[in-house]
Amino acid sequence: MSESLQELEQEFLDYVKKISAFEEALSLVYWDLRTGAPEKGATQRSEVIGTLSGEIFKMKVSEEMAAFIAGLWVEKVNLSDVTRRSLEECKKEYDLNKKIPAKEYEAYTKLVAQAETIWTTARASNDYDLFKPYLEKIIASKRKFVEYWGYQENPYDTLLDQYEPGMTVAVLDDVFAKLREAILALRKKVEAASYQPDATLLHKKVSKAKQKEFSERILTKMGFDFEAGRLDDTVHPFATGLNIGDVRITTRYDEANFKMAVFGIIHEGGHAIYEQNISPKLVGTPLANGASMGIHESQSLFYEIILGSSFEFWQSNYKDFQEITAPVFDDVSVEEFYRAVNLSESSLIRIEADTLTYPLHIMIRYELEKAIMNGEIGVDELRDAWNDKYEAYLGVRPETDADGILQDIHWSGGDFGYFPSYALGYMYAAQLFATLSKEIPNVSEILASDDYSPIREWLTEHVHQYGMLKKPLEILTNTTGEGLNPDYLIQLLNDRYNFIYKLNEA
Repeated sequence: MSESLQELEQEFLDYVKKISAFEEALSLVYWDLRTGAPEKGATQRSEVIGTLSGEIFKMKVSEEMAAFIAGLWVEKVNLSDVTRRSLEECKKEYDLNKKIPAKEYEAYTKLVAQAETIWTTARASNDYDLFKPYLEKIIASKRKFVEYWGYQENPYDTLLDQYEPGMTVAVLDDVFAKLREAILALRKKVEAASYQPDATLLHKKVSKAKQKEFSERILTKMGFDFEAGRLDDTVHPFATGLNIGDVRITTRYDEANFKMAVFGIIHEGGHAIYEQNISPKLVGTPLANGASMGIHESQSLFYEIILGSSFEFWQSNYKDFQEITAPVFDDVSVEEFYRAVNLSESSLIRIEADTLTYPLHIMIRYELEKAIMNGEIGVDELRDAWNDKYEAYLGVRPETDADGILQDIHWSGGDFGYFPSYALGYMYAAQLFATLSKEIPNVSEILASDDYSPIREWLTEHVHQYGMLKKPLEILTNTTGEGLNPDYLIQLLNDRYNFIYKLNEA
């Protein structure tokens, strides 16, 4: 490599490190906004978010960035892996963002910051009409952006690709159809089963303090580093990685529904462990993030559903749970408890859904988002369309906006195209687990122990360390030897629910 190329490469890395610093500051501002910033400060906070976002946007589409791309792109083969992949990500974002006028983007970031605050108020007051004008503007902006960016077959493909590179409506329609058919068939068996878990166990009162104590123990066993992260309260749970040494997770507690916080914390903990174990060599580059939203979700769902919802997990941890919550579950066996926390029933809230019905919640959102971005439905019809789909897919109909169209924060942030990542992550997780189980045959013994480090180390070796250095499909195929295959999830669900509902004992 010539000396001039080395200098240009270093200048580029210094430049993206500066962008990374601005993004870390912006993430901290967002975290604060979502975890208790005073309501009266929200308007000014939105201005700050808009200003910071605008500056980041300008840096990503600046003449300096254009010069780096022009000078380095022709030398890609001579660059280090980190520089080459960083350049690819910067070019992709440059090509997307350059097509949006800077003033429009800055106005959009202010809009979504305001919309998030309005969504919180609207959700609390069950008032979709309060949020609707903001949602309408966000949708209009997104549809305009898609026109700027362009698309080949479906406008929604452009949004999908931003969260899951290479994913399309054609692929999702096919995979979701197969998964939906399998889930609905299994649900029929579950509903007709002679044995039904005791759902009342899920509503035993457990104080916030006790839920938090148990959850923190589990986080520690999972491998979450409390010296590199923290746990806080919020309305809508999320995880945010400021850097690999500061990854924050949040949750929402309900003393009449311990499952929501306990499993929610395990879920967000999976996200956090991923980011805490990204290779230090990627810090300060665009690569110090998850490979995609789907891969990121695969890690949270791996811990929450594949491991945290397994019988072996509760055989190991139920005694601790009983002791912490005593005497609430003193007379409940681990088998009764396990079957209860994994029972399948139609529900309205996505984040409270059981492992069997969860993908159906995602499919509903996916179908609505497709319709929105294709101009087939507007905000005035959206609430009824949401309610109709819940009735059709799950047999329940929301009575309030908070339990229906206002339950998720995603649309207030303009995150159209994100929801499918949850279901993709579920399928990725099951596929990764199948491979892990072959390479670590004593995984059941590990779950029955107090040391989950072999699992975390395996995930770090195959997924975590790479951040965005490897692309999603590359991670999946390199690790499992094949592309996306929903059969592993279908098999896992059948095995699990045959046990939970004693379907093979009839």
